[in-house]
Amino acid sequence: MTALPGPTADPGVDLLQRALDYTRGALASVRPEHLCHPTPCDLWRLGDLLAHMEDALDAFSEGADGAIGLHSAAPAPLAQRLDAIRLKACHLLGAWASATTPIVLVGGRPMPVGTIARLAAVEITVHGWDVHQATGSAVPVPAPFAEALMPTALAIALEQDGEFGPPVPVPDGAGPARRLLALLGRAA
Repeated sequence: MTALPGPTADPGVDLLQRALDYTRGALASVRPEHLCHPTPCDLWRLGDLLAHMEDALDAFSEGADGAIGLHSAAPAPLAQRLDAIRLKACHLLGAWASATTPIVLVGGRPMPVGTIARLAAVEITVHGWDVHQATGSAVPVPAPFAEALMPTALAIALEQDGEFGPPVPVPDGAGPARRLLALLGRAA
């Protein structure tokens, strides 16, 4: 993914905090019987999505130190996985709040630290919405927050590196949350 426009120091950490707050509510609704439920992520069940979320939190935390490595968390029982995700989410916010490097290497490619924080905020929020859908809690992304994430979501959609599904159409007058999710392949 290419660097998004904008200054190196930006409100990415604030967006990250808001994403983690939203997703924390989604994780609170997960029960063992939900693990086999489908998600808006093509071909993924909720158990698969939670494993991906844990891996992503590890990668984004590493990014605060200047480089992102790619590896996968081992399968774990639900309670243990949810506890790990919550702990990693707390660590992630602390790591980004104290990040001192202006550039993060992603697969050897330099990206501004603020870009990674904004990308993390979008990924965490959208997957939080996915969890809400899979558990039936269906809590919407707050409109002002969705609007703040829109520039990054648009850059992701234009890049189409396969992180999310292709954009889906929305009706005229759709609100910010619906537009945000549609950019990333979700029919809200």
